[in-house]
Amino acid sequence: MEKYEQAAASSACYCPALFLAAPASGQGKTTITASLARLLHRNGKTVRIFKFGPDYLDPQILEKGSKTPVVQLDLWMAGEEWCRQQLYRAVAEYEADIILVEGAMGLFDGTPSSADLAAKFGIPVALIMDVRAMAQTAAAIAVGLRNYRDDFDMIGVIANKCGSNYHAKLVGDALPDDLPLLAALKRTDAVQLPERHLGLVQPSEQGEDFIEKCLEAGADLLEEAGIMTHIDNLKDVCFQSQLIDTPRCDALAGVTIAIAHDEAFSFTYTANITLLKDMGASVCFFSPIKDDFIPSQANALWLPGGYPELHAKELSENTNMLTSIRSFHKEGNHPILAECGGFLYCMDTLIDLDDNSWPLAALMPGMGSMKNKAGVGMQTASLPEGKVRAHAFHRSKSSGTPEPFSNGIRQRSAYPGEAVYRQGSLTATYLHLFFPSNAEAMSRLFSGKFLDAAETEL
Repeated sequence: MEKYEQAAASSACYCPALFLAAPASGQGKTTITASLARLLHRNGKTVRIFKFGPDYLDPQILEKGSKTPVVQLDLWMAGEEWCRQQLYRAVAEYEADIILVEGAMGLFDGTPSSADLAAKFGIPVALIMDVRAMAQTAAAIAVGLRNYRDDFDMIGVIANKCGSNYHAKLVGDALPDDLPLLAALKRTDAVQLPERHLGLVQPSEQGEDFIEKCLEAGADLLEEAGIMTHIDNLKDVCFQSQLIDTPRCDALAGVTIAIAHDEAFSFTYTANITLLKDMGASVCFFSPIKDDFIPSQANALWLPGGYPELHAKELSENTNMLTSIRSFHKEGNHPILAECGGFLYCMDTLIDLDDNSWPLAALMPGMGSMKNKAGVGMQTASLPEGKVRAHAFHRSKSSGTPEPFSNGIRQRSAYPGEAVYRQGSLTATYLHLFFPSNAEAMSRLFSGKFLDAAETEL
């Protein structure tokens, strides 16, 4: 690993930016952010969107809105330096005309929070509020959130799901002059995105026409509400270049990584795939649902998270693919990383949401079942190759598994985290790894250079 920078340390780029946050989840952040990106795209702007926190589903919608890749930013999981460089690159390399950042949960929820990231990089905040069950009280909440801290700038409010023009006027008139109503959006089913147990339904399951109609309708609402007047008056934010560590560009030379990608497996960070390519790996994609075999050129395999419980029947009945994966693992020299949904796929059996039992890949003993409270939180995965920061996000539980190699280290608790298993060349865990947090460890894992666990300091 060597220190490098893509421009002089003193160089900077300037670009308008807006952080879209809310008092809580479920206020419409993703729909409005994606719709705003679509409106800007329609107006000829190059938009780069970032999603705060370790989210997989919202970025899929945001990418549809902006028509550009979406990168997750998290100060704990990725680090301040890495986040700073991604924002800089959005302007310096990708020539963004405007940067949008979507927050997570409520403005001050989490450590670090959305407000922490907005404050750290000087990005002004627009507060999105679902005002269906309130009027003037919305202004009181917005002012309270604005005044809770003095290290960030809240520039206005977007009132979502207003019942009438009069309702919108009540909200707007109650706001102080220095916290204006940026837009008032009427209630309509035309921009309602469906949800399920882990969040929004994936775009691939909703259909391209549905998503397009939703985003175009949302863009129309924002345009009619006059939001462009405020967007056009956004001040430029200074984004500084940053010295960061970069892995050797040949660290994964000659390695071809097959990545499962279909309706059952889609929880991948854009930054993870970018890093693999930057380290010299070739990547290819395949569907465990539809394809018969792992791509023949692959010598490593990544089974990311997703929704195998919704497609357990198809996965179980694709015996050709299961045989291909078992043979790949049996050879013993092909690294396999299985995360969350991929971990469920690698066990003997999966019990789906309807209590049906489905035999799966059986690369390791165990049974997964969809009968559990949500497992959510930041953790560090202790691998033989090194420590990698990660995130847990699941509604299933495992049983009958072997003794784990290690357990995740929770960000804010001494209680043991998610189990990490090593079965031959298979590394399996509920944790979703953020590869850039330890590129060297990930290059060792995917190149098959496994370290002796007994000699590794965890």
